[in-house]
Amino acid sequence: MHILFSVLLTFVNVISIIVNFAYNLVVPQKKPDYPPIRSKILTKSVTELVTELRNRKLTSVEIVQTYITRIKEVNPSLNAVIEDRFEQAIRDAERADTMISSTSDENLLKLFMKYPLLGIPFTVKESCGLKGHSYVVGSTFRLRERCTEEGETVTALRTAGCIPLLVSANPEFCLSFETNTQINGRCCNPYDLSRSSAGSSGGEGALNGSGATPFGLGSDIAGSIRLPSLFCGVFGHKPTGGLVSIEGHFPISTKNPEFAFYLQLGPITRFARDLPILLGIIAGKNRDKLKFDKPMPLRDIKIHYMHGFTGINRLFYQPTAFDIKLAITRAVKCFESIGMTAVKVDIKNFDYLAEICLKAIADLDGIPSILTQSVFKKPSKKALVGEICKSLIGHSPFTREALAMELMQQVIYQTSCDQTAQWREKLELLQTELLELLGDNGVLFMPSFHKPAFHHNISLFNFVGVAQMTIFNILGFPATQIPMGLDEKGLPIGFQVIAAPYQDKLCLQIAAELEGAFGGWIPAQKHKF
Repeated sequence: MHILFSVLLTFVNVISIIVNFAYNLVVPQKKPDYPPIRSKILTKSVTELVTELRNRKLTSVEIVQTYITRIKEVNPSLNAVIEDRFEQAIRDAERADTMISSTSDENLLKLFMKYPLLGIPFTVKESCGLKGHSYVVGSTFRLRERCTEEGETVTALRTAGCIPLLVSANPEFCLSFETNTQINGRCCNPYDLSRSSAGSSGGEGALNGSGATPFGLGSDIAGSIRLPSLFCGVFGHKPTGGLVSIEGHFPISTKNPEFAFYLQLGPITRFARDLPILLGIIAGKNRDKLKFDKPMPLRDIKIHYMHGFTGINRLFYQPTAFDIKLAITRAVKCFESIGMTAVKVDIKNFDYLAEICLKAIADLDGIPSILTQSVFKKPSKKALVGEICKSLIGHSPFTREALAMELMQQVIYQTSCDQTAQWREKLELLQTELLELLGDNGVLFMPSFHKPAFHHNISLFNFVGVAQMTIFNILGFPATQIPMGLDEKGLPIGFQVIAAPYQDKLCLQIAAELEGAFGGWIPAQKHKF
């Protein structure tokens, strides 16, 4: 199986290089046509906004209205919004302002201790479940579906005082690395409208990258927070496996306990300094496991890094773009300049990476099929192939990316069902190697993906590259995507930083340091003030 799989990966890799090169050559760049940011409110972090609310320098209504205006400016270009709740959000903001204005100065701190994000708007990936709003998740067969029970993580944010503005775009059943559905069309990259905002949290990536939300809630089972964050130039955190509740998410598997370990909900934001407070809130009862009250001195953090794959693995994956490798090098040099140690590593047990990832995801059961909309009735491979053929000529109600992912899952599961013990043994070897490397004070810098944003319609040709992210869902390691500027085409670049389970704070600490050193999010257009 491994030899055949390796040959297939090599073939896919060659095709990917050709397709990406052809698209870069033929498809012209489409600069953003939405206006630049005009209000300073849109350039403030959540932490700054809370401070100004507490000091009575801003009102929640002002903040909410400013973001609503921005969303209306950018969405015609980005197509990132599924359904808004602007009128309700303004009413929520008025209630928040009443609470603040009616509280005496001496009691105001207590109010914000009870509601730490009182009056702060945010946006929600549709699949995460916002009660009373669209729960279609890209499927033409769920057109009338509304969320009846709010997701637990959304509830945690609302309990903290947050105000949801809208539900944002995701691909069909979240089964694609590109946000493009038959219902809502495609979501565009805020830096180049001819390119993808990625998936499956593509709407959140686009809104954050364009400065149209203070932060967003996304979900990640194979890089679905980190890839949109990379493509759209923002920060995104995939928490430790099992840390954050996934109740209320669609799709979900109640049959397979590993699903709640692989899939994690997490924040997407333009500002690294917001990540700790956001993660602390959504972690809920598990917050103490993060040990935020025991900070790690920066100089005690051990840095390990890699620029991409080495040895025979180079045949199976596209080479890492020069600008992404340079971003990792610049980050390493930054920490070395203050006396920290950084060691270049070669992870021995990455040799079977793609195979492990695809097998682990294929083994997840209890997830509904996009064709049958059922957990119990799976479509045949013939039916899936038939729908893929129809989708190529625009005659299928399903998206070809989601169909292809479901077909791939079936094929891999059925052809390797007798090899579960072998891939789990390989996974355990990799887990042991990484735990020994990272310990409780180590981080790993590595590419989250091999290139900046790809063009629309070619995500399937690049699917192998997401293994660099997927493996950390399977292992349960936390990972933070860090923006590191723009390449010569004006596209965001960056990398992910990984730590051992429940050492999320190390990822967030490194993110904050690099934001301070390199500026973090860079808007596609200069501000107009």
